[in-house]
Amino acid sequence: MADEARPIIIKRVKKVSGGSHGGAWKVAYADFVTAMMAFFLMLWLLNATSKDQKKGLADYFTPTTASTESSSGSGDILGGVSLNTDGAQDSAVTVSIPNTAAEATPPKDAEEEAKSKEEEFEEMVAKKEQTYFEEMTDDLKTAIQQNPELAQLKNQVLIDITEDGMRIQLVDKDNRPMFRPAKADLYNYAEKMLKQIAKVVIKMPNRISISGHTDATPFSGRSNYSNWELSADRANASRRVLSESGVHSGRLAEVMGKASTEPLLPDQPKRSENRRITILLLRESPTLPAGFM
Repeated sequence: MADEARPIIIKRVKKVSGGSHGGAWKVAYADFVTAMMAFFLMLWLLNATSKDQKKGLADYFTPTTASTESSSGSGDILGGVSLNTDGAQDSAVTVSIPNTAAEATPPKDAEEEAKSKEEEFEEMVAKKEQTYFEEMTDDLKTAIQQNPELAQLKNQVLIDITEDGMRIQLVDKDNRPMFRPAKADLYNYAEKMLKQIAKVVIKMPNRISISGHTDATPFSGRSNYSNWELSADRANASRRVLSESGVHSGRLAEVMGKASTEPLLPDQPKRSENRRITILLLRESPTLPAGFM
């Protein structure tokens, strides 16, 4: 047995060269990239949303919790809650519920800003219109004074600026009426005055109101004809002269007779100055231009 050869055991170890370390790192990397993308997306959304939108989102995601009460701490089924008991310590958790109606309504600051801009625009238009009226008043007075024939009537042309607009009144005098007695026929000088007024009126875009007025003396010229008809006919005769002088008929807002209802001299209703024609250039309601707000 001792002489028998010992068995020789040969152990072969197969060496394998370094290979892949597996795909776990790819999963981790993908998670990292996804997280970073979500993070930068959140930053972009925070920067792109307004303050009111952020508040709305915060209100929406705020947990809604019921109001709780705690008191003396008994362990019965009421869980220590004392109802209407003196000495109990009550605490409440405020529940924030999104107000969708408030979110749909423009912010109060925006409404106030829009109202302020509208008032600013109206004030600007009113000032511009006032300046324009004053310039036209000066132009008309200058034109009358420079015309020898019309200069004699300057005291019978009353021009003022009212809340309704620029008012031009042609009034009668005892020795120089504008119309023939009891008729709607203009004297030659009165017609020339209306034509001069038309030259100024043409330059302005405002709508026009024409009204005729009489004194309080009852009309007795013919039956079925009163101061109402006479004042209306005289207003229409004045309208005709303005139209023939180039004033577009589309600008005429109204032509009316008021008889003796609006005397120039209320304390002397039968004075000749109450007989007059009133031409009113109406103030226009300002319209906001597109994009002004």
